[in-house]
Parts: sequence; structure tokens; C-alpha cells
Amino acid sequence: MDLYPFWNSLRIAAISCGIVFFLGILCAHYVAKLPRVIKGILDVILTLPLVLPPTVVGYLLLCLLGPNRIFGSWMMSAFHTRMTMVWYSAVFASAIVAFPLMYRTARGAFESFDPTLRDSARTLGLSNTYIFWRIQMPCCRQGILAGTVLAFARALGEYGATSMVAGYTPGRTATISTTVYQLWRTNNEALAFRWVMINIAISFVVLMAVNLLERRERREVRP
Repeated sequence: MDLYPFWNSLRIAAISCGIVFFLGILCAHYVAKLPRVIKGILDVILTLPLVLPPTVVGYLLLCLLGPNRIFGSWMMSAFHTRMTMVWYSAVFASAIVAFPLMYRTARGAFESFDPTLRDSARTLGLSNTYIFWRIQMPCCRQGILAGTVLAFARALGEYGATSMVAGYTPGRTATISTTVYQLWRTNNEALAFRWVMINIAISFVVLMAVNLLERRERREVRP
């Protein structure tokens, strides 16, 4: 049994999760402070990949990253690097479809943060950077953690956009999701079922770890 789809899926999910973690927190932090009208417009734009079909996201990525498109052709001529049908193409697709989950969850956590804590910290002469990382982020860590897990799970199970921009090449671009589909197409249901169970096991372990962390935090907060 070739384990490349397993390691490739974890690699893609981890990298894309890392990208949307920082990008989602950054966008959520600044959008939460904007006026209502501007916030509403940006919310629609940043949340759009959540409601678009994954194949539409994949098509838009092909229009941008394809070898005959603006960005794709520039990367090929400047760096001799293909942006489609390679494993890291799936990182872009997974990050885009997972970003709204991280953004919406983080923004909700930031909006529920008590602003009087920030104001009190400023009266003590603390910088905005210190307040954000040492006061606001710890208070919002449950929401941040939930968004991170949702983003990782979404990236791990992404199929539609990933299959369009990265394709399916055994040992090069194959992921668990694309492998399950290809095995099903070739009537190899026994091996497809194994990969399904592996995917379920990974998701189960991740969710259990989050539940244990949340339970530990409640015990620490409880007087």
C-alpha cells in the first residue's frame, strides 16, 4: 500500500492551515474594527469561497495559475516553476477553501473580546502589539483553536479545487481524497475503503485532541 497520499495530504493540510492561521487572524483582527458598511463588503468577499462550489474555485485558480495565464506564465518564465499539476498547487486550493472557516471563527472571537481590557492595558503604557499577542489572543484562544481545527479538517478533505489544479498523479500529486475517487472509478473498493477509514481516523484524532485541550483549559479557568 503506497502511503504517499497520506503524507502528501498531511503536508498540504499543515501548510495551508499555517497560511490561513496567520492570514485569517490578520484579516479578522482588522476587519472587526472597521465601520459596519465596509465590514459587510469585506465579509462577503472574504467568505465567498465558503459558498462557492469547489470546482468554481478550482476554475478561477486555473485562470490565474495556468501555464498560459498571467501569473502562471510569469512564474514559468521568471522561475521555471509550474503552478499547476504539482503537489503545492493543492496548497493554494486548500488554503482558499479553508480560509473562510478560520476568518469567520477568529472574527467572532475578536468581536466578543471585552474592549475595556484593551483600554485598561493602554492606560498602563502597553503597546498594541503586546496587547494583541499577550492579552487579546489568550482570551480568544478557544475561538482561534476551533477555527484552526476546522481549517485543517477542511484542507485535509478538499477534493474539488485540488483535483482541478493539482490533478491526480501517483507519487506526485495524489491525496487521500483524489486517491479514494480514483480507486472507486477503477472498482478497487476494498483499497478505497481503507483510505476512507484512514481519513476518518485522522479527523477523529484531531477532534479528540481539540476536545482534550478545551477540557484542560476549562479546568485551568475553573476556580
